[in-house]
Amino acid sequence: MNDKKNVSPGDWVVLTTHSGDTFQGTLMPRYASMDKKHVVLKLKSGYNLGIASSKVMSVCKSDYNLESAANSAESAKPRLQKRKENIQSAPKIALIGTGGTIASKVDYRTGGVSAALSASEIYNAVPELRKYASIDADFMFNEYSENLEPHHWTQISNRIAEKVRSRVYRGIVVSHGTDTMHYTAAALSFALHNLPIPVVLVGSQRSSDRPSSDGALNLIGATIFSIESPYNGVFIAMHGSTSDDFISCHLGTRVRKNHTSRRDAFESIDRLPIATVNNGVVKIQSQFVKMDIPKRPNNYDASGSEGLENNFEVESKFDPRVTLLKYYPGLDPNLIAYAVKTGCRAIVLEGTGLGHVGRKFFPQIAKAIKSGVLIFMTSQCIWGRTNMKVYDTGRDLIELGVVPLEDMTPETAVAKAMWVIANSHDSVEAVSMMERNIANEISSTSPVNRRMLNYEED
Repeated sequence: MNDKKNVSPGDWVVLTTHSGDTFQGTLMPRYASMDKKHVVLKLKSGYNLGIASSKVMSVCKSDYNLESAANSAESAKPRLQKRKENIQSAPKIALIGTGGTIASKVDYRTGGVSAALSASEIYNAVPELRKYASIDADFMFNEYSENLEPHHWTQISNRIAEKVRSRVYRGIVVSHGTDTMHYTAAALSFALHNLPIPVVLVGSQRSSDRPSSDGALNLIGATIFSIESPYNGVFIAMHGSTSDDFISCHLGTRVRKNHTSRRDAFESIDRLPIATVNNGVVKIQSQFVKMDIPKRPNNYDASGSEGLENNFEVESKFDPRVTLLKYYPGLDPNLIAYAVKTGCRAIVLEGTGLGHVGRKFFPQIAKAIKSGVLIFMTSQCIWGRTNMKVYDTGRDLIELGVVPLEDMTPETAVAKAMWVIANSHDSVEAVSMMERNIANEISSTSPVNRRMLNYEED
């Protein structure tokens, strides 16, 4: 690069190459993981462009204001149907922030994203929210979801309980990174009993600086569902398709992230999502009408000031001494012995098919159970349920003391086991709690179709 005229990361620049091509964008900072052979610009489209330094003739600062341009283009983004703004009379919700990109704003100095830390910043980032809710923002921490631990689940549960007991909110929305959001949703489902209002977790697969960001629509959909849903409990609200058309709302114990990057990565397992939000309207799937899902009290008014049920309880303890072990050919049985040696109190196996592991594991499984470690069986198949009475392998595992968990997903089983170990008095009670359907984590029937991806027709 021969000419770099007083430019710094965050400046809007005009870059000219030796071949005469010109590009405009925000000059991005150089991170430790980036090489020194490229210059990176964030274009007006939101995408990053890398150009080899050897091809750059000059980089000059420009007076273009990216923030103003972004604001002027805001109306071009697809949104759910709007309604008249009256924020003073709008239902009040609590937005609890735990991290992730969902509640973020573009930092126009660097071209990256940073956390939006106040209600006003959230309204500026997603102005449509003013049409639906009055938001009280409460940002607990800002962590990538892979850094969240069971003790964070305890903190989130207790903070939600505070909001519920304040008796002022119509619903609660929790912003969360997507990678482990289904673990947290399951954990909260067990920790929070008899919720009088919905608790909706929401995330974003694409950051807010990208044109394909799903954050705004997800947050709007989660907000609408938290206000309008006739059901209480813990849910996840995310894109229902790759387009900006509707949001799917999933039960917190029956959902899984099934894709690394697609906007519709979250799917309900062995059932439909409980509802969709489309054009501002919440539609409950008919299969849930007859299910035993708690309903919002009839006398719970629009402000949320009345109708709090007296039996709302919180059991927010989790014991992390649980191991999730996925079986595969060649897996060393001594891993079970190691788990026992390091103080593990329960092991959740992801078995093959109907719930199997190789017979070479039987001696270590027997020793672990004899020492007081609980061992549960799930299937590494995403759809379907365990049935360990079909083949000899499964029946022998049951004889050893392995407990099958029906159609509970492995992720939900881990969260439940951590909660059960922390809230039970002995192994007999712990096994009974694991086998009991507490938060719709176990279903009595399995769908005929392998995957229930088709939504009901209007």
